[in-house]
Amino acid sequence: MSVRVAVIGGGRMGAGIAQVFLAEGAWVSVQEADEDAARAAAGRIAKGLRTAEARRPDVRADEALRRLSLGPVPETAELVIEAVPEDPALKAEVLAQAEARMGPRAVLATNTSSLSITELSAALRGPHRLIGLHFFNPVPVQRLVEIVVTPHTPPEVLGRARRYVEALGKTGVVVNDSPGFATSRLGVLVGLEAIRMVEEGVAGAEDIDTAMTLGYGHPMGPLKLGDLVGLDVRLAIAEYLHARLGPRFEPPGLLREMVARGELGRKSGKGFYVWDS
Repeated sequence: MSVRVAVIGGGRMGAGIAQVFLAEGAWVSVQEADEDAARAAAGRIAKGLRTAEARRPDVRADEALRRLSLGPVPETAELVIEAVPEDPALKAEVLAQAEARMGPRAVLATNTSSLSITELSAALRGPHRLIGLHFFNPVPVQRLVEIVVTPHTPPEVLGRARRYVEALGKTGVVVNDSPGFATSRLGVLVGLEAIRMVEEGVAGAEDIDTAMTLGYGHPMGPLKLGDLVGLDVRLAIAEYLHARLGPRFEPPGLLREMVARGELGRKSGKGFYVWDS
């Protein structure tokens, strides 16, 4: 893959996106808020590539890292992916800044897991250019990418997005722009009900997760998944969907209490499970 990609945001998701493109031969630039964050992002990417190299003989970490650069979106980027936190105002600002630097044929994508693509695109001069590319955590392992389109998405933009996803060895599903898309809408609903079951004393977290993994073949139970995603992130998405889709997405009191106590899951060391630091 000889494409030139820019990723805005080098956190867990952005670093994972950069890693998978580098592993497939792309040139990747990562933009972060400051030099310290940029160095941290480069460290995450390097660590991920070395892990991938140990598992895949076709990945050459040192060679891939030579195609990594840090800095603002270059004008030569053919694909720009925004991967900053799920804050609509922040995303809109970042996307508008990226559009101002991009070439006229570059594809602009957001990695949002639930926010409206149409509303985010309102900040752009060319709103038709924005498409959703919702990668899943951890990006190098997860095979699915939601490709989120609006009624104004040109066929060329959708076609290029499909080809980029396929070149990564991933499967893309096309979803029309709607709150929560397909996966967040279904996944959050299951996760919220699992939290209510803990809250009501129906069963413990481990037993609920085991029931879903063994009974329904889920690779991971909804409560452990919530810990991995971050319970603060889960709460923010639930509040957004509650406002848009109604009471079935109302966050349980237990979730609000845990977030208020700082029990956010793996990132804080404790959620429904206790995690090693």
